[in-house]
Amino acid sequence: MNVGQLRISRRSIAMAAALVGMVSLAIGAHAALNMRALDAAKAIETEQSTFAAGKHASKIALVIGNGNYPDASDPLAQPINDARALTAALRHNGFDVDVVEDASRDDMARAVERMKAKIRPDSVVMLFFGGYGVQVGRESFMIPVDATIWKETDVRRQGVSIESVLDMMKEQGARAKLVVIDASRRNPYERRFRAFSHGLAPIAAPDNALILTSATPGKVADDGKGRHSVLMTELLANLNAQATGAETVFNKTRVAISRASDGEQVPSVSSSLLEDVRLGGESAGG
Repeated sequence: MNVGQLRISRRSIAMAAALVGMVSLAIGAHAALNMRALDAAKAIETEQSTFAAGKHASKIALVIGNGNYPDASDPLAQPINDARALTAALRHNGFDVDVVEDASRDDMARAVERMKAKIRPDSVVMLFFGGYGVQVGRESFMIPVDATIWKETDVRRQGVSIESVLDMMKEQGARAKLVVIDASRRNPYERRFRAFSHGLAPIAAPDNALILTSATPGKVADDGKGRHSVLMTELLANLNAQATGAETVFNKTRVAISRASDGEQVPSVSSSLLEDVRLGGESAGG
């Protein structure tokens, strides 16, 4: 091989190496572009999923109806009927409902824990309790059917604090908290340590919460003779209205009961909602 041929061979090798390098760079650039496109597609998919989750927020309810209290002279017929009717209405409107009847202290504690496990940051969460309620130290307690109460300290030990359930909802990051308490009845416990029943205490609404109780704080309401309590009868009637916000439902229920009783029974509504929540559909803000 002469010198000229050697130079040509070296030049060919160099050009081939350069070509290989260019091809490699092109392949690498193409792969990088593909990765960027894939990442962008994943980001769009995640954003769309998040948006969809916001549009279809989870709706969770715990419904408790306590009627058979051994310490009462007669069982309460309405709370269990009310719990069943409300459960059917809420399920029809897309709620995941956990219903508990004649709940003991342990039953109620387990039910609250089940609800806690379901709550997500986008959740609309509802608590209903029908039965006996007692206030102690400006705090309201739901009374289980197995409670043995002779003094105020027994209420704290054996009852379930409504405020504690609200605090749990807040700590879990629930988007909206709805509470309906039909428990402002004359109960068989307070006469053991009080001259008269004090009803429920005011229930402070944490952020983005809506609370309906069957009577004004410090007042009691007698049960009627119907299948459902007065509160549940009006609540169900307003709940069945299409595309109605929860705050409107609760306020219409309050006004209807007040008018029907000529002011003898005036439910209480407390709200800190930042956006209204439609019980029969998506939230007004969603």
